[in-house]
Amino acid sequence: MYISGTGHTEGKGCKHIFSASNELARSTRHANHFHHHQAIEEHFAFWDANKYATLKALKSVWLLMAELETIKAELCISDDDFPGFFDQECIYLDSLKQPAPQDWLSICYVEVLDKIAEWRAEWDFACESGNNALTGVDAGSLEQMNDTLKQACICIDSSYTKLQHAERLVTRCECVLSVDERWVIGGKEYNHFKEEATLGKYCAALDKLEHSVIMRLFELLKLSLLGTSLSVPLLVGACTMTD
Repeated sequence: MYISGTGHTEGKGCKHIFSASNELARSTRHANHFHHHQAIEEHFAFWDANKYATLKALKSVWLLMAELETIKAELCISDDDFPGFFDQECIYLDSLKQPAPQDWLSICYVEVLDKIAEWRAEWDFACESGNNALTGVDAGSLEQMNDTLKQACICIDSSYTKLQHAERLVTRCECVLSVDERWVIGGKEYNHFKEEATLGKYCAALDKLEHSVIMRLFELLKLSLLGTSLSVPLLVGACTMTD
C-alpha cells in the first residue's frame, strides 16, 4: 500500500506484529494441534486488546492536552510555571511527613497522660497488694513474712518511680505548651490529639507493610516467581510477618 507523501510502502505494522509473534515459537514448538491454535489466538487477542488500550490512552492524552490548553488560557499561565508548581507540591508534601512541632508535642503530652493513668493504676494496685500481702502468710513464719513485705515494697517503689517520672514529663509538656489546666482524658483537646497519635501509628504500620511487600516482590522477581501461584502465599507471609 503506497501512502501519499511518504515515498515508501507501509509495512512496519506487519513487521512489528510478526516480530512479537516470534515469542510463540518456544511455547508452540512441541504443542499439539489444539494448543498450537489456542496459543496463537490468545496471543493475537492480547495484541489487539493492548493496541486498542494504547489508542484509547492516546485519545485521552490528546483530550487532556486540549483541556490543559484551555485551562492555561483561563488562568494566564504557561508551561514555564509548571516546574514551580511541582517544587511547591514537593515542599508541601515534605512538610506533611512530620506534624508541626506544637502538634507533635501535644501528641507526646497525650501519650504521657495515658502513661500517668496507667502507672497510677499500677501504683494503686501495688499499694493494695502490699496492704494485703500478709493475708496469705502463716503467722509464725517470720522469714516468709519478711520476704513478702520486701517484694511488696519493691513493687510499690517501682510503680511510684514510674509515676513520678511521668508527672515530671507532663509538667514539662504543660510548661512548653502553656497549659493552664491539665487536659482531661476524654476531653476535646485530648480526643483530637489522641486521634492524631492513632493515625500516626497507623501510617507508620502501613509504611512498614508496604516496605515488606515491595521487598518481597523484589525477591520474587529475582527468583522468577512473580505472577505464579507461589507468589500469593509468600506475599501473605510478608504481611503476617509485618503484623
